[in-house]
Amino acid sequence: MSRDFLGWDIGGAHLKLARIENGCLVEVRQVPCALWRGLDELRNAVSAAGLHPAPRHAVTMTGELVDFFPDRASGVAAIIGALSELVPIDSVRIYASDGEFLPPDEALAAPAAVASANWHATAKYAALRLSSGVLVDIGSTTTDLVPFYDGRPAARGSTDVDRLATGELVYTGVVRTPLAAVSREVPFGGRKVAVMAELFATMADAYRVLGTLPADADLHPAADGRGKSVEESRARLARMIGMDEACASGEAWRLLAEAFANEQMRQIEAGLELVLSAGALPRSAPIVGAGVGRFLASELARRSGRDYAGFETLVPLETPELAPIAAAVAPAVSVALLLDAAEA
Repeated sequence: MSRDFLGWDIGGAHLKLARIENGCLVEVRQVPCALWRGLDELRNAVSAAGLHPAPRHAVTMTGELVDFFPDRASGVAAIIGALSELVPIDSVRIYASDGEFLPPDEALAAPAAVASANWHATAKYAALRLSSGVLVDIGSTTTDLVPFYDGRPAARGSTDVDRLATGELVYTGVVRTPLAAVSREVPFGGRKVAVMAELFATMADAYRVLGTLPADADLHPAADGRGKSVEESRARLARMIGMDEACASGEAWRLLAEAFANEQMRQIEAGLELVLSAGALPRSAPIVGAGVGRFLASELARRSGRDYAGFETLVPLETPELAPIAAAVAPAVSVALLLDAAEA
């Protein structure tokens, strides 16, 4: 009998889906889902994804955090309610931050257990494949730094506020993070210039100018609604320091983009230092990179003197072409594989 599972990671900005057949990843999708606008965004995203249906569904979420919902409990309830319209609700299991899968009625009764638990799923799956390591999942908006050893996640924080305090959650990502949230001042033209506290540009613009942003990483409109060429990204960067793109050279804007990228890396490095300072991990524990920003995770491993393993190397793949997107949607892949293992 075929084992067929669909993993869901329902975020506030993206819907990520991964289908597992007989323990192997066969199909993956990531589509924009601006959940802050309402639940129709989720319904439309499912339709746009166009995945084949599956008899069993493993779900994790962070979308309950968006300000469309008055609080997280309301968000969890609304998302589960929307799921009941999209798939048979008795086929759904919701991942909880203790590593268990809950039927929807139990998840509704314990919203804090299932809210923002996707990081735990990825770390738990990685811990089943490696003896120890640090999951570094750098996404469009956030960075998760989760230690694991002895076959289990070893995070000190379980809620977002605790994870922010322990360095295990750094609220910065390679696409949607506003540049004003990365640095308050930057070097430019031999001077330190204050950064305007406006949503003129995001980190996607900086990495686009540097030529390191992965293809299809930036699925939402640019900050100004214009195009996403290098020149248009330079124009948005220039606006952050009160200038026009024509006022300086392409190299000057590249250096400015590099300054923002360096500062973001410093913030992620500081989080990793805090995580490692707990002293629980052996020196041999590698960095496991996931997310659309995993190109930073490999650099983080180099700087910290640790080996690097891409999340995609831990996943059974039907075809090698699935590797990049598998790593980009690691929580969706993880919950599907974990539910498969739990029900085997």
